[in-house]
Amino acid sequence: GLGGSPAGEDGRGVRVREKPPWRVLFFGTDQFAREALQALHAARENKEEELIEKLDVVTVPSPSPKGLPVKQYAVQSHLPVYEWPDVGSGEYDVGVVASFGRLLSEALILKFPYGILNVHPSCLPRWRGPAPIIHTVLHGDTVTGVTIMQIKPKRFDVGPILKQETVPVPPKSTAKELETVLSRLGANMLISVLKNLPESLSKGRQQPTEGVTYAPKISAGTRCIKWEEQTSEQIFRLYRAIGTI
Repeated sequence: GLGGSPAGEDGRGVRVREKPPWRVLFFGTDQFAREALQALHAARENKEEELIEKLDVVTVPSPSPKGLPVKQYAVQSHLPVYEWPDVGSGEYDVGVVASFGRLLSEALILKFPYGILNVHPSCLPRWRGPAPIIHTVLHGDTVTGVTIMQIKPKRFDVGPILKQETVPVPPKSTAKELETVLSRLGANMLISVLKNLPESLSKGRQQPTEGVTYAPKISAGTRCIKWEEQTSEQIFRLYRAIGTI
């Protein structure tokens, strides 16, 4: 089951793979997620490595005719694409989520013998939620990182940590620049977890209860500079966090 390393058959009598190549369903939207998808696609194309056999994509509808970066990449790369809430009816070993912004149901998570992994650009439990990179810059954090965790139903970013790496935040870095660094780190970490998936899952550790912070989407109110209340450093951080979005 979930959280351990499944062996033999799962409860539905489906034969569970104990080692790669994996069949992966990827859920994502933006540029950060595109980097992870690109790494998965490169792994699928690399026939010698035999890490990924099948790669399908779920994204969300977008007002732009071209769709979001993940959809653009999937279409260019001839990967099957579904639009949420449609997730197709294929058989997969593991799901991967990167900046998807939709809660996944328990029924969906349980369709995957190895559950669903999330590539999250912060050192959880700091900055749970949809805008971790923006809040990292906004609050002047000097260190950040990426966490690969296993998704639990009903709440965002609370599952066990499978891998976590930290990086310094470059001084004066914008959210966009930091996103580039973290997306590459996250993609590499994801591939390394998939190479040892059953073992990674069995070694997952619960998130600490201390140090939990939340990174909600940025509201219009946050975007306004409050000249009387904010220091020049806070105003500069605000610009670096959201001035480039």
